[in-house]
Amino acid sequence: MTKLDKFINPFTDFGFKKLFGEEENKDLLINFLNTLLPTQHRIVTLNYRKTEQQGSTAFDRKAIFDLYCEGEGGSKFIVEMQKAKQNYFKERSLFYTTFPIQEQAIRGDEWDYKLAPVYMIGILDFIFDEDKAIQDRDVIHYVELKDQHNRVFYEKLVFLYLAMPNFRKKLTDLSSFQDKWFYVLKNLQNLSEIPVELRDGVFKKLFQVADLANLSKEERQDYITSLKYYRDLKNVTDTAFQEGENKGKLEGKLEGKIEGKLEGIAEGEAKAKLKGIEKAIRRGRLTDAEIAEDAEVTVEYVLQIRSTII
Repeated sequence: MTKLDKFINPFTDFGFKKLFGEEENKDLLINFLNTLLPTQHRIVTLNYRKTEQQGSTAFDRKAIFDLYCEGEGGSKFIVEMQKAKQNYFKERSLFYTTFPIQEQAIRGDEWDYKLAPVYMIGILDFIFDEDKAIQDRDVIHYVELKDQHNRVFYEKLVFLYLAMPNFRKKLTDLSSFQDKWFYVLKNLQNLSEIPVELRDGVFKKLFQVADLANLSKEERQDYITSLKYYRDLKNVTDTAFQEGENKGKLEGKLEGKIEGKLEGIAEGEAKAKLKGIEKAIRRGRLTDAEIAEDAEVTVEYVLQIRSTII
């Protein structure tokens, strides 16, 4: 850790579980979730459930949640902290919701299929690809099942995705509890002191829990390990996606260039190769087959170029 570190990074496994996954800090999780939920589903009490979910049979794939909780009335809450971009995160979150749905089934003939609400909350340290083309990017993606008339078909299955990179408010712009939570999640690890705007209420406890000085020696070591894993994972995945994006842009730029004959070659190299073929044709010293072999193109392509310059 650097000397600037004062508070834990909530996007690390250790930091996330420390803030939201411990019984003595349950009030932090309740407060945070209530800033996201509609009034009718506000949480008063919350119980932690087992995070590892087994399939119906020994052959079914299991799921391991970051946090799995149950509120009063049986409402289910899966809370995931997604540290790095993942190709099929939406599919994974949809798969996860099948477990709290299926576990509500009652054996026998008496069950009427009535289900308690299921919420999947994903706190994302990245933005979805489809958001990149949108100028005003949303922090909250609130997803429900709707029909073709955009009417809610089923209101008790909700996906809440929080794209934290889209939150750009400064301390002086924070106007709600939700704003304050978003600011803390995004900036906690970069703060060297507690901002005046966040020194009361639930945030007073949050900063106390997050203060590295209050961790035991064993906890501090666990955090250092978790932080290293987070940074390594973030670096690897960000690099991989950036390389893939750059490759896609290059391929798109070259598509259709030189009538598709030199596909996959950088544009500058393609132009240089084209000029070389034209020069060889004008000199007349080589056959078309020899020119094609030297340039690593087809004879048909050489003939096509010849037809344009003779």
